[in-house]
Amino acid sequence: MRIDIIEDDPFFNRIIEQVVKQNGYHEVKVHFNGESFLNEQPSSVEVVTLDLGLPDISGTELMEKIKSNNPETEIIVISGQDNLPLAVQLLKQGAYDYITKDENIKDRLLHTLKKIEHHNSLKQELAQLKNEVSDRYEFRQSIIGNSYAIKNTFTLIEKAIKVPNINISLHGETGTGKELTAKTIHYNSSRKNNPFVTLNVSSHMKDQLRTVLFGVEKGAFTDALMTTKGKIEEAGDGTLFIDEITDLDTEMQLLFLNILQEKKFTRIGGTEEIPVKCRFISATSSDLLQEVSEKRFREDLYYHLIGLPIATPPLRERGKDIILLADYFLDKFCRENNMAPITLTPGAKKKLLMHNFPGNVRELKSITELAAVLSNNESIREEHIVFSTSESTPELLHEELTLKEYNERIIMHFLNKYNNVMVVADKLKIGKSTIYNLLKQHSATSLKNDKSI
Repeated sequence: MRIDIIEDDPFFNRIIEQVVKQNGYHEVKVHFNGESFLNEQPSSVEVVTLDLGLPDISGTELMEKIKSNNPETEIIVISGQDNLPLAVQLLKQGAYDYITKDENIKDRLLHTLKKIEHHNSLKQELAQLKNEVSDRYEFRQSIIGNSYAIKNTFTLIEKAIKVPNINISLHGETGTGKELTAKTIHYNSSRKNNPFVTLNVSSHMKDQLRTVLFGVEKGAFTDALMTTKGKIEEAGDGTLFIDEITDLDTEMQLLFLNILQEKKFTRIGGTEEIPVKCRFISATSSDLLQEVSEKRFREDLYYHLIGLPIATPPLRERGKDIILLADYFLDKFCRENNMAPITLTPGAKKKLLMHNFPGNVRELKSITELAAVLSNNESIREEHIVFSTSESTPELLHEELTLKEYNERIIMHFLNKYNNVMVVADKLKIGKSTIYNLLKQHSATSLKNDKSI
């Protein structure tokens, strides 16, 4: 740390300098008046020890200027006055500590410097963690896929990132990644340096939910021994992600509507109005509009929450994204468990593509990790893929084709089955000419392929 000492008394100036230098704080600058410090105040100064009785400027005025130039600079006031009201006032104005010039000055100063050093270390760790979180949720790396369904979701996520003050409503089946989508939006938006707070409505009892959302003022209840913040207050200028929003009861829906309309709230038992600054991202696996039409969810609340609606598509609609995700989960699982890389055989891939995945991405992750354990070698075969359900997609739908190509496959399937044009035309309710034209096209293609060989 760089520490600047501002002290006009040569004796105490020397004592403070010796204490600081003897205990490993090497970058130390001394000043005998405020002007000397202001003339060379660098942005890198981390700590200032400040005497209040300077000859050229009052200590309180100098403290204000230091904080104005660099709010991160910590100021330790060192005074000849043992004045408690003054100490409290200066601490409120931003001083880190207030130390009197007595026999304990050395111990008090060292203790305070160690606290500042520890605090700065924690801030650096927090900044590093924030960077790691941002990297983890970097857009288009946290959500994997190339299918049309997920690309449409990407387009909407980009819009949500660029417009940080519009509420977002996520809808999709359980396991489709709604919370991951919310985090991706938050950590790529201008709100990323503020908190991302989660509230799952279904995990709280009715009586708890109001407390969790709004917080409690000290003394509001018999056991309310201290003021606690609610989720909205915790979110601050960040994001509050509310999962299973349709589980809000009628009373909570009305309270929440008032928050969205008034942009302020009060803690339970309190009178202070606290402004609402966070963005709300709500999520549900239900059809929210259907809930409104059946009078289970308030229409006015719906229109306040809907903002930018984003669908998280089910895995069965994402085609070959299933294989991309399976490869990703396998690679991650092997690295985390110090296992050699494992690949999927064609048979295993085909079996995965045939499954409906009612549990969506969450189910796929579980299946691929189990398969990695069962394989005991470098590849996962068909028998290693174990489903908890028997639902599967018809083989016809393994590939994403045009409607014309699907129609042709269906016709050829029935021709191979019945070997009779009249029967096929009757069963599919199509003209015989359609079938004959298709057969001619296939014959021409086969002949062309034979000639090329």
